Amino acid sequence: MLRAAHEALGHLFAEYGNTYSLGNKKALVAELCTALSVHAQIAEEIFYPAVNGALKDERIAPGYTVGNAAVKDLIAQLEGAEPDGAPYDAKVKALSERVKQHVRAEQREIFPKARASALDLVELGARMAARRHGLLAHRW
Repeated sequence: MLRAAHEALGHLFAEYGNTYSLGNKKALVAELCTALSVHAQIAEEIFYPAVNGALKDERIAPGYTVGNAAVKDLIAQLEGAEPDGAPYDAKVKALSERVKQHVRAEQREIFPKARASALDLVELGARMAARRHGLLAHRW
């Protein structure tokens, strides 16, 4: 589920880079902000605590939640802002780069550890999917 979310985010960032319409940019950023906020919340509430518990390694989550804090800060700057040219595009670019770094680290370091652990990934995925559904329903 998280890998699919990463791919969807990559497509949204690519689509943003290929559009010049201010209306499209604003709509894409709104979609990105929602997707990223939900993704971060699910990871912080469910995924990282489960991985930490399975691995008995409390150091995993803090490093990733710090990365989420930087993403949340950029989201806060973009939410409700108007696509006013270069400054707005620079914030979206910074957000994209931060997310790419996070995704690479998560997929290279955390996902393999989670797969190698005794975690029931099907059950974990079901819990995350249910939480995602609830968060998205609450936003609309």
